[in-house]
Amino acid sequence: MTPEENDLLCRVEGDAPMGQIMRRHWIAACLSEEVAEPDGKPLRIRLLGENLVVFRDTKGRVGVLDEYCTHRRASLVYARNEECGLRCLYHGWKFDVDGNVVDMASEPVDQNDPCRVKLKSYPTREAGGFVWAYMGPPEEMRDFEPPAFAPTPDARVSATKVRVRCNWAQILEGQIDSAHSSSLHSSDMVPAQVDGAKATDVNWLRPSTDKAPRFQIERTSYGFRYAAIRKPILNEATHDYIRSTVYIAPFTALIPPNNVHNVATVLTPEDDNTTMFYFIAWAGADKPGVPPDVWRKFNVLEWGVDVDKDFNSARTVANDYGQDRAAMKAGNFTGIPGIPNQDIAMWESMGAISDRTKDRIGASDVAVVAFRRLMVEAARTMRESGKAIGTSEPHVAHATISSFEGVVPKTTNWRSLGGGSETVSARSAEHATA
Repeated sequence: MTPEENDLLCRVEGDAPMGQIMRRHWIAACLSEEVAEPDGKPLRIRLLGENLVVFRDTKGRVGVLDEYCTHRRASLVYARNEECGLRCLYHGWKFDVDGNVVDMASEPVDQNDPCRVKLKSYPTREAGGFVWAYMGPPEEMRDFEPPAFAPTPDARVSATKVRVRCNWAQILEGQIDSAHSSSLHSSDMVPAQVDGAKATDVNWLRPSTDKAPRFQIERTSYGFRYAAIRKPILNEATHDYIRSTVYIAPFTALIPPNNVHNVATVLTPEDDNTTMFYFIAWAGADKPGVPPDVWRKFNVLEWGVDVDKDFNSARTVANDYGQDRAAMKAGNFTGIPGIPNQDIAMWESMGAISDRTKDRIGASDVAVVAFRRLMVEAARTMRESGKAIGTSEPHVAHATISSFEGVVPKTTNWRSLGGGSETVSARSAEHATA
């Protein structure tokens, strides 16, 4: 990649084309449980370089507003949340969920005209346990659709979150990189003679010892799907072990599932250099699922234990991410507990924005290369025409998109497995596979 391409891929603040793409999609602002209480404490968040507050009003409506009062720029994180609005402590100006000024307590009666000012606000929706915000041009706002990890209202979603001190793109590259799991996560994703991926209380089992999968890519209107094809432990001559991963641009990756739950990740870029990472387990009626507290403990991302109230991790570069060298000598591959923590150590070790001009790409990086090509191309299209990837036809309903894992006969076409197959360009798919 060139430096210009790296910037196109990574920068999200202000007028950056990638950030403008993201503004035309519904972005995860926070988890609904963080603002569960009507008239509760406002929540400070940061999205695409903007400081904002989220609050739930008296009627249960959720607002996402500029953090700073439009009067004298005092922070509304400290505001009173009462009677369907946030009242700034400084002079008593009050704002509803739409940013309308509904009272100006400090102004004379004859000059108290709330209609003359408005605080920046963004439309919100709730689904899948998240609060979603739309930050783009109002005239381009599309109808909200539930995320792929909550295809039905009764889907059971468990999520944990942590702030990662690097750019969104190197995190996303990690989510679509199936090859690294056989090394980085080898102490947690353990080969076993099973018929498919299994989740236990302490690890995930998989039916393969193959660390060098073959890859095939299928581009779609929403991003792409790809298959990592491995040799299974059993029936190697007649079967393949398929793990298909889905990228739904720009924020979401659907990771191959197991017998207990499906797996997804969602990214919220706070700015060019920091990203909120959501690691999600979800289940429909066909799987038992996992409760949020159990999921957070399994991933060593318990709130108040492994991450603080602002979702900063206790494991940082300053303490080597809690790496235990004695455990490594005893057989643990990384010495870092928790699958996401292992990833975070790698992502942050690259720096806030990785210099991709120095990468030496290998055969295992097919999906990463496909992502870079796709999103650099998307950023250029955004810059030149104002059209954002994933917002044009043909549209594939997110509820129909899913990942896949399993041992199947070699004659099986992996594109028929999972959901969301919709080839946009056979030529580009063949090129990415080459």
